Amino acid sequence: MAKQTHWHKLLKNHVFRFVFSAGMGFLVDVTAFYLFYHNILVRHTYQMFFFSVRNFTLSLAISFFMGVIVNFLLTRYMVFNESKSKPSKQFTRFLSVAIVGFIANWAVVKLLVQAFDTYPPVARIIAALSLFFASYFVHKVFSFSLSLRHAS
Repeated sequence: MAKQTHWHKLLKNHVFRFVFSAGMGFLVDVTAFYLFYHNILVRHTYQMFFFSVRNFTLSLAISFFMGVIVNFLLTRYMVFNESKSKPSKQFTRFLSVAIVGFIANWAVVKLLVQAFDTYPPVARIIAALSLFFASYFVHKVFSFSLSLRHAS
């Protein structure tokens, strides 16, 4: 009975549910990144309009937004389901935060790969984990328009 009580408390906790939803988005992101980097985007660079884009950057762009969609759906329905904002407004805000997050992730990945010769899939994990904690508060207050006072 005590295990059910602890599990029930965890499931009621916003932070735990956010970690779970972000973790699932992260798992989709990192898995897709690895697959794109190693199996799909096998050339070193690609021409995108007038730019030459390295395969790790293109892999990051695709995988990141795959993870964003999974993360948004889980966060909307499992974590911040009491939000009264329209889903379209939530998604627009969530996506705008994600775009800022993408730029930050890209910068960290690029720095780790080019300056420190870090293996790109490892650099991707380091970048994602380093930016995770701020996203809970940004999404709670901005994306889903909820107060910081009810963080549990």
